[in-house]
Amino acid sequence: MARPYLGNPKYTIEVLQKYHFVFQKRFGQNFLIDEHVLEKIIESSGITKDDFILEIGPGIGTMTQYLAEAAREVAAVEIDSSLIPILKDTLKDWDNVSVINNDILKTDIKRIADEKNGGKPVKVVANLPYYITTPIIMGLFEKNVPVDSITVMVQKEVADRMQVGPGTKDYGALSLAVQYYAKPEIVANVPPNCFMPRPKVGSAVIKLTRYEKPPVDVKDEGLMFRLIRASFNQRRKTLVNGIRNSGDFSLSKEEIEDVFNRCDLPLNIRGEALTLEQFAMLANCIYDEKN
Repeated sequence: MARPYLGNPKYTIEVLQKYHFVFQKRFGQNFLIDEHVLEKIIESSGITKDDFILEIGPGIGTMTQYLAEAAREVAAVEIDSSLIPILKDTLKDWDNVSVINNDILKTDIKRIADEKNGGKPVKVVANLPYYITTPIIMGLFEKNVPVDSITVMVQKEVADRMQVGPGTKDYGALSLAVQYYAKPEIVANVPPNCFMPRPKVGSAVIKLTRYEKPPVDVKDEGLMFRLIRASFNQRRKTLVNGIRNSGDFSLSKEEIEDVFNRCDLPLNIRGEALTLEQFAMLANCIYDEKN
């Protein structure tokens, strides 16, 4: 089997020139050109020869080559149709890769996992377009895709947001949602010069290891996430006011205050001060109040 070679910028430039490729800003295209970072991603994602990998946004196939070498099979979903002939060329030496020309947000990943991997958990590895990082990650969790882990390159600031706790300025709905589904760990910080073209911001590789069972018991997941959204939509307001203003809960001010008293939470507390456990407790109290 051929060795991956596109991590070397020389070959990346050759491929781009051969196909007269023009970077599409609307797809957030920044191709990795650093072999050490690529090797770090493969190592930290813990890929074995038994694994089926879903790659999102393969670009010209740089990381796909490394994934194909390490895994049993790779399915790579690429939105930009102008990259499909390039991928046919750069991946021709690997027979365990299939390329799907589609928008990942409109792709039935669960069906792919069922067909290609017998419904067993897949590992997701990607250099994500920064402008749609959150919808992609939340889509993987919320659509009940059988995911073992997600190892992704994202904007540094977003990686920080995924792993912080209460009381910090980066803490918010994304932190809580990710930490409900998975254990986040930043495995590498990546400077702009590791990409072509160079992004204006620093990046980080974060690994999200899916929990078999969420770390908190909650009676109604949807209600808890509505509560989390209500508390961060108006960060400066108290959580009591956030709940009242959201119109999502059909509770009077007195009923909300009663719920807070039963949960032993001060009425002037803001959402950014609550842990995931406290949000789950509060959601369960609201659920009991309404049922």
